[in-house]
Amino acid sequence: MRPVRFSINVTLDGCCDHRAGIPTEGIHRHTIENIAGADALLFGRVTYQMMEEAWRPSAAAAGRPAWMEPFARTIDAAKKYVVSRTLERVDWNAELVRGDLATTVRELKQQPGKGLFVGGTQLALALTELGLIDEYELVIHPRFAGHGPTLFAGLSKYVDLTLVGREELDAGIVAMRYQRRR
Repeated sequence: MRPVRFSINVTLDGCCDHRAGIPTEGIHRHTIENIAGADALLFGRVTYQMMEEAWRPSAAAAGRPAWMEPFARTIDAAKKYVVSRTLERVDWNAELVRGDLATTVRELKQQPGKGLFVGGTQLALALTELGLIDEYELVIHPRFAGHGPTLFAGLSKYVDLTLVGREELDAGIVAMRYQRRR
């Protein structure tokens, strides 16, 4: 069974707004490695549209540092599953996922391979409630945002985790990996 892994950037005060993090070359390299360790990305509609707008080859790369281009190529090439009730169609190497979320993700997990990489907050919350995320990575930025959405707001019960890895990236950013205690 392939694992489902979730990773998100978060500030020290818990903000997980993608604009609140510190964009660095190390973060982008780290995310390339995460994507390489998965067979596909699993996004909700909002995250898919945000990533597509920013990273699809047709997106304007003007003003983007050259060190971001390997990440742009990696995410462009990655297989994507998009969970949405409102989108009629997707492209950008993506497949629209409909139906019962728990059943669908369990079926994806049953397929052979390296794993699925989840992005976004609402989908991660839903998958956490269903007990379907195997590993969580919090990429902690040394910054207070003072605003924005917080991670797992509205979670209905405690989720206990075990620390399984820690990696210091550049700019004082630390990636902490946890597995769900079963």
